[in-house]
Amino acid sequence: MDKEIIPIIHWETETFSTRVLALLVFGSVALFPILLLPSSPSMWVAGMTFGYGYGFLLVIGAVAIGVSLPYFIGYLFRHKMHMWLEKYPKKASIIRLAGEGNWFNQVRAVTLIRISPFPYVIYNYSAVATSVGYGPYLLGSLVGMVPEVFVALYTGILIKTLADASRDQHSLSTSQIIFNVVGFCITVATTVIITLYGKRRLNELQKDDGLLQ
Repeated sequence: MDKEIIPIIHWETETFSTRVLALLVFGSVALFPILLLPSSPSMWVAGMTFGYGYGFLLVIGAVAIGVSLPYFIGYLFRHKMHMWLEKYPKKASIIRLAGEGNWFNQVRAVTLIRISPFPYVIYNYSAVATSVGYGPYLLGSLVGMVPEVFVALYTGILIKTLADASRDQHSLSTSQIIFNVVGFCITVATTVIITLYGKRRLNELQKDDGLLQ
């Protein structure tokens, strides 16, 4: 790891207390989606500082706010959201899937949208242009984003492990190298499989919806 990056990685832990870091991570993950900014770097910090347990609870709580605020803000621009959907019928057909059927079907559709390669911030604001309820939207969003959260936390943990080894000028043991390589491969493979599954199921739902119309 580049020696210039190491001070940057450890700067946050040396500058801020754990409590302040928790507030910064929570605030950025909760508010960045409103500003259409990526929150993955903040999740990395959560992984580096708090690990999987506290890191997951901290991030998933912030994610709940991060997907809720754009949903309610979108009501102010609901008419414009409808106009946008009319311009992009392919994306609109995916978004409208989440507003169809009963509560369970809406949760399933939102979950699939979240785990598929569909633009995160776009759906946050455009969901209100459908008939999806807030309950199914929130639950489906949280369930669908669990894989992304764990990947981000693992990335942060891996970055910290490599940075610590470089700073202390010692090599990782064979078992540590194997653990990190295997963990990284499993994480990537799982993410790809889940993403492909979500995309395939969305396509199937679109076809079924087209047949019913």
